[in-house]
Parts: sequence; structure tokens; C-alpha cells
Amino acid sequence: MFFDTHAHYDDPAFDNDRAEVLAGLKDHQISLVMNPGSNVASSHAAIQLAETYDFIYAAVGVHPHEAKDIADHDLNTLETLAAHTKVKAIGEIGLDYYYDHSPRDIQQLRFRQQMALAEQLRLPVIIHDREAHGDCFQIVREFPQVIGVYHCYSGSLEMAKQLLDLGWYLSFNGAITFKNARKSLEVISYMPMDRLMLETDAPYLSPVPFRGKRNDSRRIPLVAEAVSAIRHMSLEEVARVTTENGKHFFRIP
Repeated sequence: MFFDTHAHYDDPAFDNDRAEVLAGLKDHQISLVMNPGSNVASSHAAIQLAETYDFIYAAVGVHPHEAKDIADHDLNTLETLAAHTKVKAIGEIGLDYYYDHSPRDIQQLRFRQQMALAEQLRLPVIIHDREAHGDCFQIVREFPQVIGVYHCYSGSLEMAKQLLDLGWYLSFNGAITFKNARKSLEVISYMPMDRLMLETDAPYLSPVPFRGKRNDSRRIPLVAEAVSAIRHMSLEEVARVTTENGKHFFRIP
């Protein structure tokens, strides 16, 4: 059984067949899904999905793309949403200097505010870091009481070592099956298995041979196969260990 620790089933890409896709996940050995929010509305939607499906859990937060649109009162809303019993993290939060959809100073402000909220609520965080490794890690280090996961980890081995020393987790998806995934494969080979999680980032980042097509949790075994090849483990063992890691990280019984 697999735990997809990062999938956006509230995304419009699933509007035509969301119920059908979700109803079929258990038949494909998907036992758990974490659905992070990307803004306040998305966070509400993630909770609604978690209320509807027993195997879905939610995180609430504002993605760096949306940072320019968040108001101070929205932080109070996130705090209220985080009290829901199926909300297990603050996320997806962080920095994105690749697209720069929000000004960088605003991204950093909202990132810090949401890290402070996680610290206050004693919740872990789900981090988005794209082409912002230095600034993102600097802000992470400002909050030593907060533990999190870098989703779709794309940083260096050296940064991975520092994050692991701080007690953080790293998560990997279909991007590790791409030809340019050398750095990620190096990190996966080095890191302890008890800090590694699997994800799809659905509907994005479908693994080879489905690259460019809509992704969903049914393709997470392809990610696990890549990890099993790197770590010389059976697919069943990768599934077991990464599922237990996700349950421990998100405090799911």
C-alpha cells in the first residue's frame, strides 16, 4: 500500500472525473493521500475532500504563487482551518523564484508568517522551493522548532544533508524518472530511508512514460520503482517504509 503525500485533487484538472479517480485509488494500492492547499479557497476544498474520503488528509496554506493575494486576515482563517481534525500540516508554503508570480519580498513575508503559524500550532510544514534554495533554507533555519518536508526536492546533496541534520524530510515524485534527475538520485542514494516520502504532485509531474499527461496517485508505484532501483530494495519494502514515514510525519494513526 502506498501513501501519496502530496496531491492536489481540488485542482480543476480533476473537475470532470474527480469522484471516479478517487473511488478507484484503493484498488490500485493507494491507502492514503495528503492534499495540500494552495490558497484559502483551495485549503477549504482540501478539507472538504478529507471530510468526504476517509483516506484523504489535508494541509492548509498559501503557495508562493498566491502570496501577493493573501491578506492579513487570511492568516487568521488558516489558523481556524488548521483546527480541523483532518488537517495535519501547514502547506503548501515556501518560495518560487522560477516563475516569480509574486514579488520576492512578499513571498518571503508570507512564508515567514506561515512558518510562525506552524510553530504556534505545533504543526509540520510542506515546503515548495523552486530556484530559491538559499533564501528558503535561511527562513527554515529561523524556525528551529518547526519540522517539515521539502516536497519535490530539487536541491543539492549538501543542502539535503543540512536539512536531514535538522530533522527534516524529503519527498520525491515523477521528476526522479526524468533524464535530468541526477541530483535527486544522488540525494536518494545518500539519505536515510526513514526520512524519505513519496508523492505525485498530481495533476503535475507524471513519471516516465506518462510525462506531460495528467498525473494522479495511481502512478506513484512508478516513483517507488525508481527508488527501489536506487536503494536496491524491493518495491514492497519501499512502499511499506515510505508509507510509515508519511504516517509518522503527519501524525496519522
